[in-house]
Order: sequence, then C-alpha cells, then structure tokens
Amino acid sequence: MHDSLRLEGRTALVTGASTGIGAAFATELAKRGANLVLVARSAGKLEELATSLRSRFTVDVATPRLDLAEREAAERLFQYVTDLGTPIDFLVNNAGVGHRGRVAASDPGQMAALVDLNVRAVLGITIRFLPGMISRGHGTIINVSSNGAFQPAPYMAAYSASKAFVLSFTQAVSAETAGTGVRVLALCPGPTDTPMTAGKKIPAIAGMRTPEQVVATAFKALPTRKTSVVDGKANAFFARVVSKRFPEPIVLNLARRVIPADGAPRQPVA
Repeated sequence: MHDSLRLEGRTALVTGASTGIGAAFATELAKRGANLVLVARSAGKLEELATSLRSRFTVDVATPRLDLAEREAAERLFQYVTDLGTPIDFLVNNAGVGHRGRVAASDPGQMAALVDLNVRAVLGITIRFLPGMISRGHGTIINVSSNGAFQPAPYMAAYSASKAFVLSFTQAVSAETAGTGVRVLALCPGPTDTPMTAGKKIPAIAGMRTPEQVVATAFKALPTRKTSVVDGKANAFFARVVSKRFPEPIVLNLARRVIPADGAPRQPVA
C-alpha cells in the first residue's frame, strides 16, 4: 500500500461507511490521521464504527445519518458539513445498491431508487464538494464504480449502467481537474466480500476480494496518473481486455449465462 500519504489535520468524508468497503476506507483514513465524516442509513452500525475509530486512532468522527437515495440528500449533507466548519479534503463516494433480475419484472420505484443512490448522489455530492477542493488547491475524490461498468450485464442492467455512469463521469472530472491539485479516481471493484454479497451466490473470476484489498488498490493507484483502477488482476483482465476485444454478442451472451435472472449463477460457457 502507498504509505506516504498522511492526512493529519485533514477531514475525509465517506458515504456508505457503516460496513464493507466504506468501513474499510474509514479505517484506513483514520489510520492515516484523518478526521472523519461518515454517512450511512444505519445509525447503530455507523456509531459503533465511529466509537472504535475514535478510540483506536484518536480522530474526530461525525456520523450524520442520511438516506442518500432521497432527492435532497446531497444538499443536506453539504449543508451539514458546511455547518461543521470543516473543509473536506478527501471524499469517498461509496454508497450504492445492487439489483438482480429481469428489467421487465422489476419494480419501477426500486429501479428509480437505485439510480438516485448510485448516480444522482455521486453526481450531487461531487459537484458540491469539488469547488472547495479546487479553490484550496488540493483534495482527493474516489468514486466507487464497479468492474461491471465496463460491459452491459443482462439481469443486472440498471446496476451496471449506473456504474458505467460513475466510471465515465469520474474519468471526465479527472481530466477537467488536471493541474488543480485535486486527484479524482474511479475505483472499480469486482466481487467483494461485503454485506451486499453476503448469502448470495456471486460469480467471481478468481474468488472474492476483501474490502481491505479494494481499499489498498485505491491507495496504490492514487500516486499514479490513472483515472480509474480495477481491483484484482483477474478482474482487471476481464474488464479491460476480454470485454473490449471480444465481439459484443459474445460478451453479452457470456454475461447472460453467468448471471441468470433467477440469481443462481451458472458456469461460464467453455
């Protein structure tokens, strides 16, 4: 892991911070000295994590409870941080939700909520906190996308499309902010051992990754000029090589057979 980045006296904001990748980011940032603003819907788990981090690393931790799928949540979060009087130096847009099933059989409200959380919240939070970073001449934004962003995924159509937005948006913002002192990176995990995948049969190319491995990948990529990074060598090979070099019908058919509508993954076609 890239160990030279120290964050004493800085403040980091992590969404979806109560468990999984978000909690791993919060822990690593606290280890590096950052004070924290941790956001999640689950007040109990969030405060439990905050109490542990305060004790272990002697950092300040604020824990606003917000449902970022709500339309005005990004504005409320920005106002909360403004009222704290603490500029955000490191932002991790991690909150997100998945969905598996046929589009024709999906609930419209559930799909709208997925887009609101996975897309609208990332957009709204980034837009509000980025100008301050640019004006101060430093800052880091990591938007958590997915290796599913690199190709359409039948039966996970809305999820993969939402993560494709996050990837494209983040890469574009990274180019826009070149030379400003602000580092913008899209992090693309593959199957990861988190509450989102607990108890579900998730097809994994090379086994489940851990949240800590995903976070390590992000910090390793920060000193580079990459606008995006895929966690795990096997995941990266599939996302950047297989999905780009094989004809679209083959990639779509492979995805359809690996992730069927009933949620029980079949074996890939030989």
